[in-house]
Amino acid sequence: MSNLSNKKIIAKNPTAYHNYSIENSIEAGIVLTGTEIKSIRSGKVNLKDSFATIKNGECFVHQIHISPYEFGNIYNKNPLRDRKLLLNKKEINKLFGKIKQDGYSLIPICLYFKGSLVKLELGIGKGKKLYDKRQDIAKKDANRKIQRALREKS
Repeated sequence: MSNLSNKKIIAKNPTAYHNYSIENSIEAGIVLTGTEIKSIRSGKVNLKDSFATIKNGECFVHQIHISPYEFGNIYNKNPLRDRKLLLNKKEINKLFGKIKQDGYSLIPICLYFKGSLVKLELGIGKGKKLYDKRQDIAKKDANRKIQRALREKS
């Protein structure tokens, strides 16, 4: 994961690192409307089932749920609409070459503010098999037990 210390994180994808082994990540801008920004500022966004695709030389993110702004009335958009990602052609071609390989996907990892702009961190990763997920859970559990034992000793 990239350095997010000076960035205000809005939402994280809780299943990104569980379901995928993320090899690389890239920062992308996202095209949003005014009411969507207001809703994001109040923290009403969910990245859980989201994914990104490349179509006709443009990158789009799907299934990001941004709740309608409560005072937005006619200006509110569909909460699950496809949103365009702002990447240059060189970055899109690089991503396209990666996801053409078998098993690679574009997964939104987190949404954050960088200054006043909303940015999306996209991860390039392979889907994990069930046994990989079990191994990861076992490693985390073992590390947790070690940390607990060290705390009890001191």
